[in-house]
Amino acid sequence: MRLSKLYMPTLREDPQDAEIASHKFLLRAGMIRKSASGVYTYLPLGYRSIRKIENIVRDEMDKAGAMEILMSAIQPAEIWKESGRWEKFGPEMFKLRDRNDREFCLGPTAEEYFTTLIRDEVKSYKDLPLNLYQIQTKYRDEKRPRFGINRAREFSMKDAYTFDTSPETLHTAYMNMYEAYEKIFDRLELDYKIVEGDNGAMGGTGSHEFIALSETGEGVIVYSESGKFGATEEKAPVEYILPQAEDKKDLEKVHTPNASTIEEVANFLKVDQKKCAKAIDLMLGDEPALVFIPGDRELNLAKLVAYTGTAEHDIRMMEDSEIEAIKSKPGYTGPLGLDVRMIFDKRITEMDNLVVGANESEYHYINANYGRDFEGEVVDDLLLVAEGDKVPGTDEVYKFARGIEVGNIFKLGTKYSEALNATYLDENGKANYFYMGSYGVGVTRSVTAVIEQNHDDNGIIWPISVAPYEAIVTIVNTKDEEQVALGEKIYKELEAKGVEVLLDDRKERPGVKFKDRDLIGIPLRITCGKKSGESIVEYSTRREMENSEISADEAIKNILSEVEKVR
Repeated sequence: MRLSKLYMPTLREDPQDAEIASHKFLLRAGMIRKSASGVYTYLPLGYRSIRKIENIVRDEMDKAGAMEILMSAIQPAEIWKESGRWEKFGPEMFKLRDRNDREFCLGPTAEEYFTTLIRDEVKSYKDLPLNLYQIQTKYRDEKRPRFGINRAREFSMKDAYTFDTSPETLHTAYMNMYEAYEKIFDRLELDYKIVEGDNGAMGGTGSHEFIALSETGEGVIVYSESGKFGATEEKAPVEYILPQAEDKKDLEKVHTPNASTIEEVANFLKVDQKKCAKAIDLMLGDEPALVFIPGDRELNLAKLVAYTGTAEHDIRMMEDSEIEAIKSKPGYTGPLGLDVRMIFDKRITEMDNLVVGANESEYHYINANYGRDFEGEVVDDLLLVAEGDKVPGTDEVYKFARGIEVGNIFKLGTKYSEALNATYLDENGKANYFYMGSYGVGVTRSVTAVIEQNHDDNGIIWPISVAPYEAIVTIVNTKDEEQVALGEKIYKELEAKGVEVLLDDRKERPGVKFKDRDLIGIPLRITCGKKSGESIVEYSTRREMENSEISADEAIKNILSEVEKVR
């Protein structure tokens, strides 16, 4: 492709709304353009990289025995209502009606769609196991779209679904996809970790997330140095060290002026923050609920969601008026004397002589003890993992890292087949529910992960496997006939050898050409300059940025050798 013909509207300045490197460089390199908040147009260079990732995903899925189909992005409301998720999925779902007032959604995911397809088509165990996938646009009305295409309202995703006859065969399918995903992300040359994930709204009996490591990632993972444990921050269990046991003392109400936060109360009473019960005043849908955890820790919302079954979007902090309506006071909520649902992290029930709110302004109770002074629902673990926590059952301290979730796999079990009454007949003619798995790869999100891990101050550094073009030939001076002739010769020879190559034949200053070349990040580079008459060029790679003067033939051989390594 000749750059003189390529639509590549590069920008010299950083866009004001670009928060992370991938967003900034995709815009500056003329690879994407914002259409609306969280909605993007993919221009020629950007779309070529997306298709490269799609093809890697497609290749590994096909090798793993999956079969590609394509379902509509528009899904009928009936199947979502049948599964019970039409209302539960929440405000992220784009909903619409046709001219006949029939309800639809723009698909945020496709469990219902695939399940009903198989329910209506597959009737016998002889047709199983089955693995189907699609690469399709998904839609989620994100509350706060950010980081460019990393958290967008419209994005490309590969989603696959397996259908099996037992937990054992489901596990086989699950591990097959696990290994296929390793191959996909290895080919994308990502630095990633595989961790246990939270099932969340997907449900099921187990999941793993594939996290591309990045300081700009929104997700936090924890892992052991030995590599024997890894999980998302939401999934990680907390092994909490309790204070030393004490004899139970008499409950006492004390005046705590100007002390409403845990830190203020602990300082005023001269006690450790972990001896203070932190109250979180929540509305679970329309139901008020108080959650109590040790004062030195934070609530893990995912664990609370898993326990209560209330969707995260239906959980919010109480307003002051709602706290007063349950006969308490903001900043002084405690577990004594209130007629309201109370949920306790188990560690609260195992500590002696706690400090708790007295439900009265500027007052707390000291020496409060579970069982004697208050009771409620007890949950084994509601805590968010923190620095210094140990991996349960080991002496290893959790390591923390940030990352971008580029893939996830779920064992759905029979959750959706039961909800949608999807059955097959076994060898005895008995109806059984399908055991299902769900497997996603964020295609457009993988673009951002690659760039976050591969860039410098000048622009993108694409790995060859996903670069929009593999090589670029730059003619320094298009008025020099020898440079033009050599550039054209190299370009045509590389093209004939099957290399995806750009020719910068633009009538631009050399500085502009070099800056654009660095910005768009083509990995292999040949520069035709003053020694073109001797068939000598400058060869370099985008990553090393070190020029070496070699013959044109040798430069071509170098490029062919590098390209061959990833094919």
